[in-house]
Amino acid sequence: MYPIICKIGPFTVYSYGLMLSIAFGLSVVLAMAEARKQSIDTSIIFNFAFLVFVAGIIGARIFYIIENLGYYIKNPLEIIMLQYGGLSWFGGLFAGIIFGVAYLKKRNPLLYKILDLVVPFVALGQAIGRIGCLLNGCCFGKISRFGLYFPVHRLVLIPTQLYSSLLLIFIFLLLRFLQDRPHRQGQIFFLYLLLYSIVRFFIEFLRADNEVIFLELTLFQIISLVIFVLSSIKLFSIRPAKCGTH
Repeated sequence: MYPIICKIGPFTVYSYGLMLSIAFGLSVVLAMAEARKQSIDTSIIFNFAFLVFVAGIIGARIFYIIENLGYYIKNPLEIIMLQYGGLSWFGGLFAGIIFGVAYLKKRNPLLYKILDLVVPFVALGQAIGRIGCLLNGCCFGKISRFGLYFPVHRLVLIPTQLYSSLLLIFIFLLLRFLQDRPHRQGQIFFLYLLLYSIVRFFIEFLRADNEVIFLELTLFQIISLVIFVLSSIKLFSIRPAKCGTH
């Protein structure tokens, strides 16, 4: 809708990049504030967040390029043009988890404690990032007369980006509520994975930018089902929290 916010001399401020920057900055600040409340070294949170952000961006870009390999073979220079969008959340999630967990493994007792601490703010960052998708016009929905007009597509489309953002804000609020209640380590993190997999599975039915590949499902719906099953198993394997346990 508004892929370019403004131009300042030779510099162009892209809405997608701006929203990603805001999402990262706000999420890190809030996560570090929560870390102080829990008497956790904030440098661990910052280093973890920075590593996950960089790895996530790279992983998300690689996954997106693989999805659209034919296009990028024909237009190789656009591989590095992140200002136009083109990030796959699941690619970023997998890369972020791999590198983030590797970093936290050096601090074994803190692994799930840190994951539980930061993951609500990951959901908040996603919600802000989806606003960037809305402004950029990517991750768009199907044609609908009840949708919003996207000038970049010259069509009225279902604003799936906005729906995703609102649902992610709900997940953020729910996780923050549970975060301050008795819980076992890992419960908040795996609940996030479970809830987001549900959101993404159903949002995919409204999106128009991903092809059906198997049993009338998109690749991301299949990934969502796998994550839902695995996170459900992990949640059920964690013993119920005792009063006062965090």
